[in-house]
Amino acid sequence: MNVLSQRLPRFLLTAALLYVAWYILYHHLIRAGGSSSSLDEALCRHIAEASAACLRGLGYDSMTKGTLLHLNGWHVVTVGWQCDGLPMMALFAGFIIAYPGPWRTKLWFIPAGLLIIHGLNILRVAGLALNQVYSRTTTDFNHHYTYTIIVYGCIFWFWTIWVRRFASPPATPGSPDAPAASGPIAPTNA
Repeated sequence: MNVLSQRLPRFLLTAALLYVAWYILYHHLIRAGGSSSSLDEALCRHIAEASAACLRGLGYDSMTKGTLLHLNGWHVVTVGWQCDGLPMMALFAGFIIAYPGPWRTKLWFIPAGLLIIHGLNILRVAGLALNQVYSRTTTDFNHHYTYTIIVYGCIFWFWTIWVRRFASPPATPGSPDAPAASGPIAPTNA
């Protein structure tokens, strides 16, 4: 039995249950009523402020007003709840939780991944601000495609790191964790 057939049913069931739990939590508790929540608002403000700080670090005149990012006196980006990265973070964490592995490792790997994803989102918004100033006609394309591919590519890379380095190896035949063999009992050497 190969690794995929051993892990796939458990992974899919766990992932499906986590998705349903996330959907209920996010849409009925965090974002009840369809508007942004205080968590969304806090993330959006932090992303805007951190992006402005990155831009100031690069020598640009950048400031925020709430979730509005200004560069050189012009409003260039609004960080909305749709772009706060919360669903991406939930997707990442859900995959790590669903995939077999030691909980001790998950307890540091998930927060580290969430911080990296949040940092990528901050850099993405700073990049969009610069894109808006220097090449306004490409901003919409880059916002919807280029940066999305980069961020989801990084998340996929984090998942592969988890699977290759930290996930529990599949049970080997004869180990206590291996499924019981079906069919006739094989003779043993005594």
